[in-house]
Amino acid sequence: MRRLKKRVQFLKAARGSKIAARGFVLQAIKVADPTPGVGYTVTKKTGNAPERSRIKRRLRAAVADCSGALVAGHDYVLIGRRASLTEPFDTLVTGLGSALRRIHTQKPQRTEAKP
Repeated sequence: MRRLKKRVQFLKAARGSKIAARGFVLQAIKVADPTPGVGYTVTKKTGNAPERSRIKRRLRAAVADCSGALVAGHDYVLIGRRASLTEPFDTLVTGLGSALRRIHTQKPQRTEAKP
């Protein structure tokens, strides 16, 4: 599993499919790289630095539990919401698993422009 670090990777994922859940928003797009990539983002609106870090840690742990559901050749971005701080971890993992299934069974909302 790759980690998304560059802004371009996050912007590309934003053009893909989106699924909103209580504790996060999942964005996904198909890419040429065969290994799945995952990135995390939490805005300052959600809280102070320790709260944002806790949200990211919880999301990373949830992705580790659901790593079998990640599809090769896709990039995923998880946008953390404040609700993920108080949501039970089992519920967070279940929600992420169902979001991953739904994002791959729905029709793509937007397609990547071809040069």
